[in-house]
Amino acid sequence: MADGQISEVEVDKIVLSLLKLHSESVQVEPETFMDLLKHSLSLNTMEKKRVVDAVPTLSQFQFDELTKVFTEEREKFRELAKDHPEDIKKLLVKQQTEWIHLWDLYKSELENKGKQAEDKAKEDEIKKSLGL
Repeated sequence: MADGQISEVEVDKIVLSLLKLHSESVQVEPETFMDLLKHSLSLNTMEKKRVVDAVPTLSQFQFDELTKVFTEEREKFRELAKDHPEDIKKLLVKQQTEWIHLWDLYKSELENKGKQAEDKAKEDEIKKSLGL
């Protein structure tokens, strides 16, 4: 996309790959869980990132509870949409923007890790040249 902007589909692929890192003992449908997380209107970008980052350590109970909460939330917002359609539309637009922003957070995290590895390599090189 133009200006280095990532598409929503690309963000979906990245998040889905991270959601697949769940414990082997946990039964979860990553696509369904991602859809619920992605369309959550009550969690902000950082909260969604925390959920994704926690995936490898989440228990079956935690996945089940999150799924239940996200499903109930979706139903409640559908009800609210009947009486407040404009407000819900605004929340949906915000949710889409924040989903794209989630990639920005992962991208900067990766860049920082890359820089740290680069700095460590330079440090090791200096130590080596000094015979340390």
